[in-house]
Amino acid sequence: MSRRTGQLKLGAFLYPGGHHVAAWRHPDAQADAGVNFAHYAALARAAEAAKFDLVFLADGVSVRGDDIDALSRTATRYVGQFEPITLLSAVAALTSRIGLVATASTTYNEPFHIARKYASLDHISGGRAGWNLVTSADEREAYNFGREAHLAHALRYQRAEEFYDVVTGLWDTWEDDAFLRDKDSGIFFDPGKLHYLEHQGEHFRVRGPLNVPRPPQGHPVVVQAGSSEAGKALAARSAEVIFTAQQTLEDAQAFYADVKGRLAAHGRTPDELKIMPGVFPVVGRTRAEAEAKYQEIQDLIHPVVGLSLLSKHIGADLTGVDVDGPLPDLPETNGAKSRQALLVALARRENLTIRELYLRIAGARGHWTVVGTAEDIADQLQERFEGYGADGFNVMPPHLPKGLDDFIEHVIPELRRRGLFRTEYEGKTLRENLGLARPPHRVHRRADGAVEAAE
Repeated sequence: MSRRTGQLKLGAFLYPGGHHVAAWRHPDAQADAGVNFAHYAALARAAEAAKFDLVFLADGVSVRGDDIDALSRTATRYVGQFEPITLLSAVAALTSRIGLVATASTTYNEPFHIARKYASLDHISGGRAGWNLVTSADEREAYNFGREAHLAHALRYQRAEEFYDVVTGLWDTWEDDAFLRDKDSGIFFDPGKLHYLEHQGEHFRVRGPLNVPRPPQGHPVVVQAGSSEAGKALAARSAEVIFTAQQTLEDAQAFYADVKGRLAAHGRTPDELKIMPGVFPVVGRTRAEAEAKYQEIQDLIHPVVGLSLLSKHIGADLTGVDVDGPLPDLPETNGAKSRQALLVALARRENLTIRELYLRIAGARGHWTVVGTAEDIADQLQERFEGYGADGFNVMPPHLPKGLDDFIEHVIPELRRRGLFRTEYEGKTLRENLGLARPPHRVHRRADGAVEAAE
């Protein structure tokens, strides 16, 4: 296959004080970032000025972890952070082009809630909303919703499939031009352009219609982050962007080919899905400076926090295990299966001890870490993009705001010099900038040669 041409896409993944587990302790970090609106507003405006495609907020509905000592030393998205839709609605008023993507679980929400919230955000932002569809990986979320145990992995994905169908169906219960708002005739909406959903499935019964007009994008952009077999199957059917984690070029290329190769079975083309792996960049004017920056933040990791972080991401409690010994054989997790597999493979491939493994993931949490000059980092991003390992990247700054500023000041100009990144936005909506088509209303789509009814 020939090397590709074109330009890559970029997301700014805004973890509160930065992605490194010790980011909040860094002298340049905003320690109260999670509840500091001015902090988020400044980051979003900086990313928009640099012409990023989107900002992304992860989310969860529990405080992750039972080790109070470790929790008390950790600032993450699970402790002391705004609810993301509320936050992005406020950010929307201060920006005009950048996409606004937030996570919401299909396991601990109802489809009507999600359809309404993201349709509202799409209207508020003028067509810039995206929904990161997740099934939840942490069992503690169950305890906040009247359940004694987390749903099994397979069942969570079955529910997610139907959840997606209901949400997108609700977004299509009004046609684009249904709301006439004609004062002379007294007709507010055309009743012929209202379509009840009348969904009755295994997990949901939803009559509809949605009480928000059809979103400006038709559907807010659907994003997913699962890389397990079930996650890839769901993504091939429904995702328009995938945030994923691969450590090597070969793994990235294999994932890219695998997921893109599944699209045809769903009547989709490769261009209808953008694969954007996470990348944790530490930028220096020299390689020595970059390495020193990385070591500076690594030195801030408390051992209790490092071990707790690894336990959460690998799906097994490692308390009491010799941290200077090898990773033991682990039972299969009911949480994030793809992340467990990635971390186990990394430890085995490089013969890492438990301590070495938690130090390796303390910044990127299993995503790809790149440390070097702007030219070094651009070289590696270009290799993955041109080698069909990615369509773009979700940038995970080590600490904020400086980590994002460094990428914008140094790496973005180098990417532009190589013709790999835009100088101006292509359009006004997130879909337009990502190069994704606006989905027609379902009454205008055809299935098997016939018009598909919405009711």
